[in-house]
Amino acid sequence: MEKNATSHQDIDVLIIGAGPAGTIAAGIMQQQGLKALIVEKQLFPRFQIGESLLPRCMEALDEAGFLDQVKDCHFQDKNGAKFVWGDQLCDFSFDNQHTKGWSWTWQVKRADFDKKLADCCSARGIEVLYEAEVIAVNIQEDGSSHTTIKLKDGSLENIQARFILDASGYGRVLPTLFGLNKPSTQHTRRALFAHIQDPHRLEVTEPDRIIIIVHNPDTWIWVIPFSDGTTSVGYVGSPEFFEAYPGTKTEQFLAMLRAEPSMAIRFREPEMVWPEPRVLQGWSTSTDKFYGKGYVLTGNVTEFLDPVFSSGVTLASVSSQRAAHLVARHLKGEQVDWEEDYQHFMETGVEVFRVFVDTWYDGTLFKIFFSPQRDQKLMNQICSVLAGYVWDATNPFVKNSEKTVRNLAKFLESHTIS
Repeated sequence: MEKNATSHQDIDVLIIGAGPAGTIAAGIMQQQGLKALIVEKQLFPRFQIGESLLPRCMEALDEAGFLDQVKDCHFQDKNGAKFVWGDQLCDFSFDNQHTKGWSWTWQVKRADFDKKLADCCSARGIEVLYEAEVIAVNIQEDGSSHTTIKLKDGSLENIQARFILDASGYGRVLPTLFGLNKPSTQHTRRALFAHIQDPHRLEVTEPDRIIIIVHNPDTWIWVIPFSDGTTSVGYVGSPEFFEAYPGTKTEQFLAMLRAEPSMAIRFREPEMVWPEPRVLQGWSTSTDKFYGKGYVLTGNVTEFLDPVFSSGVTLASVSSQRAAHLVARHLKGEQVDWEEDYQHFMETGVEVFRVFVDTWYDGTLFKIFFSPQRDQKLMNQICSVLAGYVWDATNPFVKNSEKTVRNLAKFLESHTIS
């Protein structure tokens, strides 16, 4: 039975969600003199997908004041990414970028990574309420809000805040409460993945590198090694691909490992960390508006495209970094052009990633990545996109993303020597 409601007052910003978007926003807003409260539906640590970061994330982590503490976790360094299709290889090093920025990041178990960021907030006096579910939000005429949350014991708490930042990720709290959700334009895809013991890792070249393997033109595999000796392996494709493998999720997964030669060798004695693999499907959901009176949406709440280029945590980090500054300005009485300075800015980055996702799945990027006539300057420009620098208008793969990608693919295809 629900107990009587108590009150939580004097909050500048209520942050929904304690993932990277929520904690980065909290860290930056604290530096701006704002008092934030984070409410999180789950108890940390908890599993989350999105284990391969991009260098652009490091700028947000650094500004939030978390970088040194995260370094102490000794996560696996990530200096680039390898794309493999049979005997063809496309290797990107973040040292070779068009855009000036970070040249490395991490591969992380999100349970540990997210918990570390949340603990950093707690250590700095930013309150994090776990197992607290937002059940109602009432925005007042002046943009302040009254939010009702339900705690683990069933009691209710009322939170009064001057602003709300929704970083609830797949939970999509405000879009759901306010009827803002809409279907994405992305095709429905499925992922089947697991964490596996990786005792034969040292038998492969560059064993700690992330690898993206083209299993067939419609299906790809991620291989993300962690610093503790385990590796995340996931298959992503259309639902029809998985229907060709009968049995339980474990039986499906093991059969898929055997069907890909390099996986069959590296994971020839597969020992999974989890009781069974996990499934994620239909992850793409969107919304028309990333902000409204008294609130802003960040991270996956705006839109999650696809795991292929690891854009999720980057878009979450940058959106929360951007939003935190705009919220601080707004609460200090400054005029904020949310449409231009936030929505348009974020849509620009999302659109660049969308072009790369779409051209990956329609095969256009294969013609570039696996061409024998790749130009290093152009590949450096592409590398900057893959590093998360999707707002650099000096990069033609950002400024005119789709046209540049498709024209380059056509050129390379027409000039390929048989």
